[in-house]
Amino acid sequence: MFRTIPMCIACALFLTPLTNAAGSEPQTAASPDAKPQYQWVNVTQSAAYAPRDGAGALVFKDKMWLLGGWNPSDKVHFPMICNNEVWSSRDGATWSLVKPNTFLDKHFDPTRDWEGRHTAGYAVYQDKMWIVGGDANQGHIHNDVWNSTDGKNWNLVNKERDVPWGPRVLHYTFVFQDKIWILGGQTMPGFAEPRKEVFYRDAWTTTDGVKWQQVTPEEPYWSPRGMIGGSVVFKDRIWVLGGGTYDTPTTPTRNFYNDVWSSADGVHWKQHTAAAPWAPRQYHDVAVFDDKMWVMEGYYNQDGGNRNDVWYSADGVHWVEVPDTPWAPRHASSVFVYDNALWMVAGNNMQRDVWKLIRVPGAR
Repeated sequence: MFRTIPMCIACALFLTPLTNAAGSEPQTAASPDAKPQYQWVNVTQSAAYAPRDGAGALVFKDKMWLLGGWNPSDKVHFPMICNNEVWSSRDGATWSLVKPNTFLDKHFDPTRDWEGRHTAGYAVYQDKMWIVGGDANQGHIHNDVWNSTDGKNWNLVNKERDVPWGPRVLHYTFVFQDKIWILGGQTMPGFAEPRKEVFYRDAWTTTDGVKWQQVTPEEPYWSPRGMIGGSVVFKDRIWVLGGGTYDTPTTPTRNFYNDVWSSADGVHWKQHTAAAPWAPRQYHDVAVFDDKMWVMEGYYNQDGGNRNDVWYSADGVHWVEVPDTPWAPRHASSVFVYDNALWMVAGNNMQRDVWKLIRVPGAR
């Protein structure tokens, strides 16, 4: 069954960016005649899906697709902490339930459908949507790979053959040079077996989800990390923008980063800045929009935790902040680049809001 909700009246906020270079102080005000560049539009405050964070966000067949998610306080829609619903939308206001949640209890068969999960690996590749690995909320780490051509019917790609890079969660997933890549991540000994703590600093690639090739970066390169939502492949390079590590019983202090790295092959890396002007963060989202790299929201254990700042850069060194974000601070949102806009959907604010950022017509 498909469920829909009508569009609400959109509201807009015109924004003039404040420019920051790495290590410099932000401008305190824009010039009086500065022309706004971007505009936030509130598409709806009451989307049809239940509030959630960590849901997969893919653009496929001219639609936005929302996959799974986490909300342990909602036992109706998330009876097992996470669910495996799939929603789609062409306009961000009307969302259709393509695949109802089947992850209802311990009798679930994980070979017939994917277990509910959040902050997994998500990609569009070879005309399919892909889910690569998952989380540790069920007392085990997902080592499976699934794909689908319609969002309703899903194929277990690696049945009876766990991925060779497991166990890991919170990995960074993207498509580059006609391959699916995963990078970084960690084990979660406080949540699931194995109880051995590992923070990964490697990468793996595949063309079919079954056979994987390890990529070993050469020094210097990024420190062990994950917790980066979305992906940035820009100017024929992989980009790592911030990220961090989750706490474990052995290492109870999380790491938060705001460094910027890129690579043309996954082996040789360049550090563009050791400290971008945006605060260190994890569970943030990154994207490529309007020929720029974007860093949005996230979590930092200072300055109130959840964030709602939005930054962009054309080179990874010089960053511009879009001020006065109208949506609530959050982390683990679902971000789309779709229909000439950058979309902010759901997240740890646990609301059903949908926003999009558009370029103001005629702006520089």
